[in-house]
Amino acid sequence: MSYTMKAIDDLESIHHGAVKLAGAELGIQSFGMQVLDFPAGFSDYPEHDHAEDGMEEVYVVLHGQADFVIDGEHVSISQSEMLKVDAASKRQLQSGQDGVRILAIGCTLGAAYERPEAFRSAVSV
Repeated sequence: MSYTMKAIDDLESIHHGAVKLAGAELGIQSFGMQVLDFPAGFSDYPEHDHAEDGMEEVYVVLHGQADFVIDGEHVSISQSEMLKVDAASKRQLQSGQDGVRILAIGCTLGAAYERPEAFRSAVSV
């Protein structure tokens, strides 16, 4: 088959449904992709960077709004907006008052993508 189609709400998920394993479920091998579904006021998204692995990330808000702190700077992002964060930048997010659904995409420049074990689908293992 030359394509794979899945409904977001039918994707395998982790963290009580907050992280949907989109890349693994679609069989994507060249980059990482998750759908993040966070309820209103969710603030448990861990601060992190990708300085060690060099992965750039792009966040696309599909629904709602989120507030990021990137290297100490506050950045708000709303539906239909995209945010690219450099690998070495520390980032953390908190969902807005109505929650947020984000498509998160990541890839390392010049290196083959290796899906972290925690983000592998039980189907693709």
